[in-house]
Parts: sequence; C-alpha cells; structure tokens
Amino acid sequence: MTGRHPAPEAPPSTPRAPPSTTRTVSNGGAHADNPLDFQEFMIAPIGADTFAEAVRMGSEVFHTLRRDLLAAGHSTGVGDEGGFAPALRTAEEALDFIMAAVERTGYRPGTDIGLVMDPASSEFFRDGTYVYTGEGVRRTPTEHADHLAKLIDAYPIVSIEDPMAEDDLDGWRELTARVGDRCQLTGDDVFCTDENLLREGIRTGVGNSVLVKVNQIGTLTEALATVATAHRAGWTVVMSHRSGETEDTTIADLAVATGCGQIKTGSLSRSDRTAKYNQLIRIEEELGASARYAGGAALNRP
Repeated sequence: MTGRHPAPEAPPSTPRAPPSTTRTVSNGGAHADNPLDFQEFMIAPIGADTFAEAVRMGSEVFHTLRRDLLAAGHSTGVGDEGGFAPALRTAEEALDFIMAAVERTGYRPGTDIGLVMDPASSEFFRDGTYVYTGEGVRRTPTEHADHLAKLIDAYPIVSIEDPMAEDDLDGWRELTARVGDRCQLTGDDVFCTDENLLREGIRTGVGNSVLVKVNQIGTLTEALATVATAHRAGWTVVMSHRSGETEDTTIADLAVATGCGQIKTGSLSRSDRTAKYNQLIRIEEELGASARYAGGAALNRP
C-alpha cells in the first residue's frame, strides 16, 4: 500500500488484547434532533476484567437508561450513532441521567464506569464565540473551557473528544494546560488523522490523545503512521468509526493490532455498531488466556 508517508513501525509480534471501549448512550448536536449542544455522551466500562464483561456492563446501563428516560416522559428514539436522543437542554441534565442509570444498574461511577463526552465544539463555534443554542447562552473560549473544567470536577469524566473547536488552538492549549493531567483530551476535527497536524499538536500542547479514522485520512499507511507518532509521543489513541457506518469490522481488528487500547464505535444498538463489538468478543475468545482487557489503564499515557 502506498501513501504520502514512509511505512510506519511494524506492530508488535505478540498478540494485543481487545481494547477498552466507549459506548454512545445519548446523542445531541448534529447527530440528533434535540436541543443538546454537545454531540455525544458516552460510557467507558473501565472497571471490567474482560471485554465481554465490558460489553455486558454497557448493555445493562444502556437498558437502564432507556427505562429511566421512558419513566421521565422522554423519547427513546436513537440518534445517528445509536444513542438515545431525549429532549434535554444541558450537558448536566444528560450526565445526571447517565450517572443515575450507572448507579441504578449497580455500578460505581468513576470506578466501574467512567463518563466520556464529545461536544464536537467546532459545530457551535462562531466568530470566536461558542454559541450554545440549546442553553441560550454564548461563551468565550475561556468561559467554554471553564464550563468543561467544572463538568470534569463535578462528574467522573475520563475523556473529552473535541472539547475545543478546531480553529480555537489557543483554547485547546489553555484547556490542556488546565486539565490535561487528569482527563484525556482527544482531537478529532483538529487533527483529522493527519500525522503532520498531529506532530504540530504534540509540539504545541494541543490535547493529549488522537482519534484515528482510517477513511478520514484515506489509507492504512497514513492511519498507522499517525498511531505510531502518537505512541512515540506518549499520547493515547482512540480507533474510531464514522457517523455514517457499515457493518465492516476492520476497525475492531485495527484497534487490537495497533495496541490502541481504546475504540469508539457507537452504542449497543444498530447492527453497524454491534458488529464491531461482536468482532472484538471473537478476538478475545481467540486470544484466550493471553487476552488482557485494558480497562482504565488505556486512558493513562506512558
């Protein structure tokens, strides 16, 4: 396979364990027809011992949340990535519902299950201001960073994807300096799986993690080069689906092969999403006793 970059480092010869996984449980923003400004709210089963157990934990919380939303009079229709799309207005409302569902299922927030957000901040960044249409407020970059920092303080949030807009590099650096030592800050729009953009982000302190989408950059060669660059810098890597998905399971194999330790592939609904989880379960079964579920360790940089 050819590409614009030299061949990346070869993956290790020893088999890799299935990764930790984030599951979308609530959609908003551009992925749902509701007032939520933030695009995705997810859970990460960081306390599971195996990938199969992590899938079970995520499924239990997902169905508990469905019951809770129905009981509160909300719709349980799903958004683009399989998460529920209730008519909530604020991030706090969404996080409170998820926290309650985790606890009602019998798990400990922050110990068994961590919370993950994807504000997709570029979607509501306008002329230097973050415009929260659902909340009816406008926040400067510093105020937006303050808001995210307060959410991290109030909830067991272990990772935030695209916390700042792709054009707000000063905001990225500010937030990374403030909370980067205690929260994974994953760049998607700001890096676009591009190794050169990632190198610049590493050099200038923009985040501490990268989202990798093979069909975003175009070739496996380029995607693998981006993973290798991130790992050399001590950054974490999240192998990811796209919003418009198929039942192809290649990213599940890539997540294991590259030792990412993390995969983002939507909720436990819709076959285009569950296909990846099923493949990872098969990989774990094939690896047998050598399989090691990364859990919360996958969020910690070397």
